[in-house]
Amino acid sequence: MRALVLTEPCRPLVLLERPDPTPGPGQVLLDVRACAVCRTDLHIVDGELPDPKLPLVPGHQIVGEVRAEVPRPGHAPRFARGARVGVPWLGFTCGTCVYCRAGRENLCDAARFTGYQIDGGFASRVVADARYCFPLPEGVPDLQAAPLLCAGLIGYRTLRMAGDAERIGIYGFGAAAHLVVQVARYQGRRVFGFVRAGDEKGKAFAMEMGAEWAGASNEPPPVELDAALIFAPAGELVPAALRAVRKGGTVVCGGIHMSDIPSFPYSILWGERVLRSVANLTRQDGEAFLALAPRVPLRTEVNVYPLEEGAAALEDLRAGRFSGAAVLVVANDEIPVDRA
Repeated sequence: MRALVLTEPCRPLVLLERPDPTPGPGQVLLDVRACAVCRTDLHIVDGELPDPKLPLVPGHQIVGEVRAEVPRPGHAPRFARGARVGVPWLGFTCGTCVYCRAGRENLCDAARFTGYQIDGGFASRVVADARYCFPLPEGVPDLQAAPLLCAGLIGYRTLRMAGDAERIGIYGFGAAAHLVVQVARYQGRRVFGFVRAGDEKGKAFAMEMGAEWAGASNEPPPVELDAALIFAPAGELVPAALRAVRKGGTVVCGGIHMSDIPSFPYSILWGERVLRSVANLTRQDGEAFLALAPRVPLRTEVNVYPLEEGAAALEDLRAGRFSGAAVLVVANDEIPVDRA
């Protein structure tokens, strides 16, 4: 199989020919059809997340076709050969710790993550634990389905952590935000988008996707917010968001990595404002969100790259050269690779 491999942090990915992975008990072997590119992949490649498996195949928003499954002893196969499934960030949990038993498997200390401790989908084939794979909704093409598996899932969990907030600010209008805004509007909420100062293209994209107002992240919104969701990995946005939410409002940080939060006066937290983070996802999140996506229906803006150009996709993400999500496809697949 072909795979983009990280040999050590802060080094370019290398395209290699590797032996096909062999599934063990409880695992599926998938032919990868598409894998979306996430900012978390960039954090791993840049060494901002510690101790990745090395060498590592990144990628954790995988749309694949089941080639084979090895059932766990005493269990029937979960998927039929040829089934289309999605593989998300969460790849394994212990199932027995206090977090797992409380329905908070996203906090499991023994959790392992796809494209981080487990080889991921920047490859033509991958193995995954069948228990952590999702059947994908019919009618959602592969390219549009791939970003749902992290950008959509983490965005959905971040939105849920905001409770029943009506007026929501979204900071950082990338892959997650452009999906979350559609869910929020479907739920009858009002959305206010925040982008980098001077980013007129980003403002237009936020409005196109459903925000009723878009402005620079260093300026106040036209109304007090009930909640703010932060997807940009910039710690300086936390005080800005706290200033934008009303008393009793919530600020939710939706990323796995963020630059240091600068000191801020207690007065902008006072008034029972809440500051919280989102860590990973649960399988329940995935089932609920993937059932919701076709009802909205979600429109996924994708920028398509062949597998061989995965390093270019990461650089384009780093530089903010596209709106929406980047998706890698395997060359010689039936999926077209023209840039969307």
